[in-house]
Amino acid sequence: HFGMKGVFSADFPDNPSVGFDYTAQNISRDLWSPVKATRVKVLKYNSTVQLILQGTNIFAGESHPIHLHGYDFYIVGAGFGNYNAQTDPHKFNLVDPPMRNTVNVPVNGWAAIRFVADNPGAWVMHCHLDVHITWGLAMVFVVNNGPDALL
Repeated sequence: HFGMKGVFSADFPDNPSVGFDYTAQNISRDLWSPVKATRVKVLKYNSTVQLILQGTNIFAGESHPIHLHGYDFYIVGAGFGNYNAQTDPHKFNLVDPPMRNTVNVPVNGWAAIRFVADNPGAWVMHCHLDVHITWGLAMVFVVNNGPDALL
């Protein structure tokens, strides 16, 4: 992939580019269109990854079964409303969380997952409702091939 210029970029953001009330009833139409891009998120080999998956009211509020290829992950938390980074982590189950490869992100809710990036390669994460992929509910993680990888 190093020789294929312009195929993808490794600048997938760590945080949403725009913060808003994700569960509001009247979300601005400016936020309805996904960005067309082929960005990937590069993960350091053996790093611990935590993702907060936030459901929204964009289009019609629906649950989203989010699946990650190449990994099983721990579902450490879930809730309704907007995820609160100050209070919700205190409720995480860090003792015996369920391990899955798909998590349901509820309507107007969120789910928190954790995994160790110890399987090198390119791995797709997407909503299992295929039409939602066209809404932007898909992305790729590139996990480095060991601690000295170039990408």
